[in-house]
Amino acid sequence: MDVVEKTNVPYTADDSGKYKTIVVFDCRGVEPVEFSPRSGWKVECAENGQKFEDVDLSEDDWVEYDQKNKNSVGVYEFASKFIKLKK
Repeated sequence: MDVVEKTNVPYTADDSGKYKTIVVFDCRGVEPVEFSPRSGWKVECAENGQKFEDVDLSEDDWVEYDQKNKNSVGVYEFASKFIKLKK
C-alpha cells in the first residue's frame, strides 16, 4: 500500500463535522479495514496560526492550551473511514 503522490491535503476548521479525503492510497491487492491515527500529526490554530507538532490522536480527543490566545484548543471526536475511489 502506497500513498499516491500529491494527494495529502489539510483538514481545516471549515471541514469540521464532515468527512473529507485527506490522502489517497494505492492499495493493489490489499484492502485497508482500520485506521489508527497515533502520533505525528500537526495542528494549527485557525485564529492565530499557532502550531502544535507531533500531536497524538490515538485517543478520540486531543486538547492543548493556546498561549497566544489564552484559550484551549482541541481535536474532538476524531473519526475516519476508507472509501474506494473510482479510477
